[in-house]
Amino acid sequence: MLLTIDAGNTDIVFAILDGETLIHSWRVPTNVYIESDELLNIVKLNMSYKGVDKIRFSGSIIASVVSSLNEKLYKIAKELTKHEPLLLGTNEVELGIDIQVDTPEEVGADRLVNAISGYNKYGGDLIILDFGTATTFDVVGENGAYLGGVICPGINLSLNALAQAADKLPKLTIEPPKNNIVTGKNTVDAMQSGIYWGYIGLIEGLVKKLRAEHGNDTKVIGTGGLVEMFSPKTDKIDYVERDLTVQGLRIIYERNIKIK
Repeated sequence: MLLTIDAGNTDIVFAILDGETLIHSWRVPTNVYIESDELLNIVKLNMSYKGVDKIRFSGSIIASVVSSLNEKLYKIAKELTKHEPLLLGTNEVELGIDIQVDTPEEVGADRLVNAISGYNKYGGDLIILDFGTATTFDVVGENGAYLGGVICPGINLSLNALAQAADKLPKLTIEPPKNNIVTGKNTVDAMQSGIYWGYIGLIEGLVKKLRAEHGNDTKVIGTGGLVEMFSPKTDKIDYVERDLTVQGLRIIYERNIKIK
């Protein structure tokens, strides 16, 4: 069994895999101030609740864009698996991807993992659309190279910024507008419509422009927590892969174990 940990700015996603099969995954809100022992207890309680606390792990792999958590996550993974974890971004871990951007070290680990995972399943010429803390579009070339991408404010970030900037606007969570109607008849419906259909417009507009640059046959993979809310309302997302990052971490782990 493999333990994967994907630490983002909003959530830390833990997952347990048996080969390619996802056994269990769960999210813990990202908190840079939490002590490692406290986070370990939260993880153990979740595993116990799901009945997977007796699993014997063969290893673990960590991807993190929150560097202040790396040491804590490393300690937790080692405690749970009794093996030294692989941590993306260290010299010991080979990603096996050609990164064709100006400053490769600035590319988030999760974006590279998604590129590797998408190419492994669908081949080249991809746009990977990830609904995370930021909404990102990452381009993968014909031979699997990472070619760059687009970073946009995330949906919840946009909602929070809208509410904070205007005193009379409420803070709310995203959901599809009722009956697919665009025109809001009250403040909440107008905000929901603006964010929802605004992001549909953003998706379709950027996919059109990226395909104009990289080829009209470029496939689009959607992933991230909100992908299934948006994918039914646009024909620009060809495939939905909720576990793209988890499977990418598995692929990288297996490659590095073979190297060693």
